Amino acid sequence: MITHPKPEELAEAVGRWIDEIRPQLDPRNQFLARVAANAIAAVARELKLGDEAKAAAVQRLEPILGHGGTFEALNWELCEKLRAGEMNAQTPGLLPALRANVLDQLAIDQPSYKHEGL
Repeated sequence: MITHPKPEELAEAVGRWIDEIRPQLDPRNQFLARVAANAIAAVARELKLGDEAKAAAVQRLEPILGHGGTFEALNWELCEKLRAGEMNAQTPGLLPALRANVLDQLAIDQPSYKHEGL
């Protein structure tokens, strides 16, 4: 187990190093280095924010589904109920919960995405 530096700090350091060397590379490798830096930044955000986002999603989904469970199990059940038509936009609490879950996911996947409409 790595206690210090934290895994997300290590990922951030690798991303900064990739950004430092990127200008010295040929155009193809500059592009690939940019992709790698973006990927490692997403990993760092997941390590930093992922557990908290999952815990918050569980707290939002439990009252809608009427029981507890893991994020993965609750999310799977919600998807099944939506596909089966057992839940929809009129289900009390569903849209605010989905909106909050999406915003938490965007903070990890695409933090610069403008989401004023959500």
